[in-house]
Amino acid sequence: MRELQYLNKYFIKYKYHFLFGIIATIAAQIFASFIPNLVGNSITAVKDYADSGSDVDKGIIRSQLLRFILLIIGTTLVNAFLTFWTRQWLIVMSRYIEFDLKNEVFRQYENLTQHFYKRHRTGDLMNRISEDVSKVRMYVGPAVMYTIMTVIRFGVVIVFMYHASPKLTLYTLIPLPLLSYAIFKLSSRINKKSTLFQENLSSLSSFSQEIFSGIRVIKAYSLEEQYREKVRDLSEESKTKAMDLAKLNALFGPFMLALIGVSNLVVIFFGGMMYINGSDGITNIGTIAAFILYVNMLTWPVASLGWVSSMVQEAAASQKRINEFLKIEPEIANESEEHATIQGNISFENVSFTYRDTNIKALENVSFDIKRGQTLAILGKTGSGKSTILQLVGRLYDTDSGTIRIDGKPIRQVNLFDLRNSIGTVPQDAFLFSDTIKNNIRFGKEDASEEEVIDAAKKAVVHDNIINFNLQYETLLGERGITLSGGQKQRVSIARALIKNPEILLLDDCLSAVDTETEEAILNNLLDFSKNKTTIIVSHRISSAKNADKIIILEEGKIIQQGSHNQLINEDGYYKELHFKQLSEKELT
Repeated sequence: MRELQYLNKYFIKYKYHFLFGIIATIAAQIFASFIPNLVGNSITAVKDYADSGSDVDKGIIRSQLLRFILLIIGTTLVNAFLTFWTRQWLIVMSRYIEFDLKNEVFRQYENLTQHFYKRHRTGDLMNRISEDVSKVRMYVGPAVMYTIMTVIRFGVVIVFMYHASPKLTLYTLIPLPLLSYAIFKLSSRINKKSTLFQENLSSLSSFSQEIFSGIRVIKAYSLEEQYREKVRDLSEESKTKAMDLAKLNALFGPFMLALIGVSNLVVIFFGGMMYINGSDGITNIGTIAAFILYVNMLTWPVASLGWVSSMVQEAAASQKRINEFLKIEPEIANESEEHATIQGNISFENVSFTYRDTNIKALENVSFDIKRGQTLAILGKTGSGKSTILQLVGRLYDTDSGTIRIDGKPIRQVNLFDLRNSIGTVPQDAFLFSDTIKNNIRFGKEDASEEEVIDAAKKAVVHDNIINFNLQYETLLGERGITLSGGQKQRVSIARALIKNPEILLLDDCLSAVDTETEEAILNNLLDFSKNKTTIIVSHRISSAKNADKIIILEEGKIIQQGSHNQLINEDGYYKELHFKQLSEKELT
C-alpha cells in the first residue's frame, strides 16, 4: 500500500474535486438514510389504518401516508441528484489523474536513456502505461468513491439504527468481524496473484510485439508453427494466472451476500421477538421493516468491500511496477539553463566510453577537432566505435572519461535541448513512423511547407520514387516504414534530417542500401547543403568519405589513421587497402 502514497500529490492537486465529492457523498447518504425510516412509518401507518375503526382517524392516517410517500419520492430524487454529483466530482477526478499519470510516465520514458531501453522490452513498457495506469485509475476513482460511500453510509445508517433500537443494532452487526477477517485474508492473496498476472501480461505483450515487428522474418524462415506454440504457452500461463485471480475475486460476492442474508434473518427473528414482547422500544411493525431496509442499504457497501479491496490490491501492484522506473533518475540531464546558438565546432579530447550493459569498450582516448563548415568521415570495421561517436555528439550517452567540447564549451555545460535541436541525425537503421511520407519528412520540421518537403526529398534523391506512388506524398507507410524498400527508407530519413536545416549533420552509414549512382547524387547534393554546417559521416565506403575535410580510421575504439583522402591513399594501412579493394569491385561490376 505504500506504493500508492505516490498518488497523494494528485489528490492534493485535485483537492476541490475530492472535497466536493466527499461533501456530496455525505449529503447523499444522509438523505438515503431517511428513506427506511419513512418506509417504516408508512407501513406502521398502513397497519394503523387497518386497525382503526373511525373514519376521521382513517382520514388523518391517509393524509400521513400520502405525506410519507411524497417525502420518500422527494428524498429519493435529492439522493439521486447528490449521487450524480458524487460521481461527477470523484470519477472525473480519477480521469484527470489518469491523464496526468500517463503524461508523467511518457515524459519519464522520453527522459530515460539508451541504457534503460536496452534493459526493458517494448511490450512491457506499453503495458505499464496502459494496463497498469488503468488499474491505478480504478483505485483513485471507483475504489476511493465506494470506500468513502461505504464509510459514510455505515456511520450514518448505524446512527439511525441505534437510535431506533440499540439491542437490535448490536445483533444485526454481529457478522461484521467475520467479514473483516475474510477480507483481510483474501486481500493479501489477491495482491500476490495480481502482481503475478500483471508481470505475465507484460511478458505476453512484449513477445507479441516482437512477433508483429518481425513477422517477415518469421514467415521467411517458416517458423509460424513454432511461434504459435510459444504464444499458446504464454497465453495458457496468462489464462491460469487470470483464473487464479478470478477465483479469489469470485469468493467475495457469494460470501458477503450470505452474511447479509444472515443479518436479515437476525433482524426478522430478534426484531420479531422484541415486537411481540414489546421490548427495547420496538412497538411498531414498521421499525422491523426499516431495519430490513437498513441492512439491505449496507448490502452493496459490504459486497463492494471485496471488489474495492481487490481494486486497491491490483492498483498497488500496478503502481509498484510504475514506480520502479518513475523513481529512476535519468543519467542524461540538462545541466545548463543558459541558451546559446550552436555554431558546430566539435572537439574530442581523450574520450573513452564503455557500454555498461555489455561492458564493451567502444572508444579509448579518441581525440579530434572539426570546425564549422567542415566534414569529418569515420571509417572502420564493424564494432570499431563509429556510431558511438555520433551518439556521444548528440549526448545520448555521456563519456566515461575525457571531454567533448561544443563551440569550446564542455558538452555537459551546453543546454541539452539547444544541442539536440541543432543536430540532424540519420541513423544506421532508418526508422519511419506509421504515417504519410510527407509527415515523416516533416518530422524534422513540423511547420514545413509542401515546397520545402519536396525540396528536401529532391536533395535526398527520393522525389522521383515518391511521385510514382498512387498517393505520392500522401502515401501511408506501414509500421517502421515497411511499405518502402531499404534504400527508399534511408533516403526519406535523409530528407527528414535535411529539412531541419541543422547546424550539425550526423550521417550513420545511411547510404548502405542505395546504389553507387544514387549515392553519388546524394553526396553531391550534400556538398552544397553542408557548406556552412558541420557534417560527420560514418561509412564503410570510400566513395562516401573521399570528399571529407578529415578522415579518421577506427579500430577497436582507437584512431589508427587520420588525414585527408589524398594523404591516406598514399599511406599504407586500412584506408589504402579498402580504397583499392572497393575500386577493384567497382571495376568488376
